[in-house]
Amino acid sequence: MSNIKTILPERFAEEDHPSNPHHSTHVVIHTDGSCIGNPGPGGWAAILQWGSHRREISGRFRETTNNRMELWGAIAALEVLTQPCNIDLYTDSSYVRDGITRWIKGWKKNGWRTANKQQVKNRDLWERLLCALERHQFSQTVTWHWVKGHAGVSLNEEVDQLANHAARSVTMNDPVDQG
Repeated sequence: MSNIKTILPERFAEEDHPSNPHHSTHVVIHTDGSCIGNPGPGGWAAILQWGSHRREISGRFRETTNNRMELWGAIAALEVLTQPCNIDLYTDSSYVRDGITRWIKGWKKNGWRTANKQQVKNRDLWERLLCALERHQFSQTVTWHWVKGHAGVSLNEEVDQLANHAARSVTMNDPVDQG
């Protein structure tokens, strides 16, 4: 599994971090993933907003799937926040939103198997997403929102462009997503 530190451009500067006591602890996040071919080169992106601040992050893999890129966008955004925050996370992926809000409890209860007794795909990233969420859910809240993709929602369109740019920028030096 790839280390998030190798694909994030940089960590937040301490004074600009949303969990700094001088900033609001409410963070709005928009995430997206993109894949050229499925599987193929892929990219993920997130836009984080808190108070008057905004931060864009993105990453890419030379071989991956679209669903993995959608998951990476959410994971990376949550992992870059080093302190608990109240979060509204927006995604155009019903796979991510439904997976984390509806299906994951059943998957865990059934030994990471679906209702059809199949192995859950992308289990490594679902587990990583759960770990990223733990920090925020004990003392804060994470609310998941689905938005229709390519429907004129400005921040969804922006994060889509960032993810697509990341996917189109893949080189042979980029890691393979080891899912």
